[in-house]
Amino acid sequence: MAIVETRYAVPGWGLGVLWRRDGVLLAHDFTFGRVSDTVSDTGSHRLIPRFRAFLRGEDVSFSDVAIDLDWTTPFQRALVDALRAVPRGEVVSYGELAALAGRPGAPRAAGAVCAANRFAFVVPCHRVVAAHGIGSYGAAGVEVKRRLLALEGVVL
Repeated sequence: MAIVETRYAVPGWGLGVLWRRDGVLLAHDFTFGRVSDTVSDTGSHRLIPRFRAFLRGEDVSFSDVAIDLDWTTPFQRALVDALRAVPRGEVVSYGELAALAGRPGAPRAAGAVCAANRFAFVVPCHRVVAAHGIGSYGAAGVEVKRRLLALEGVVL
């Protein structure tokens, strides 16, 4: 089956793109920034209303979403699984995430998985913080990370 791409807008937040095949999410990218009122969705998918609800601050779980992890090593998969299990409203450090995945001495590997995350919101890297502060959030920046955490009641 072909890869299906769907674009959607969330006013006040930015633009999202889903790529999926055979009911499996291959990637979900979200670009934070202003959205023009003229931007429209290119299709529909059952996840889009859930992403919008998440960005409104609603308690939405993505634990049931099948994602493509064929590209991961067993440890990377363990990191992704551990991160998906971090509850809404809680944060873990990179070291704690590595320990949850079975390798307490590998915080940099946890950081590398977060930096390469291709499943925005579904794999909630915004819930991973540095040992002594909020840490980074890639190109989106720390303020976006703070805003996402604030949706979940976390203030750092």
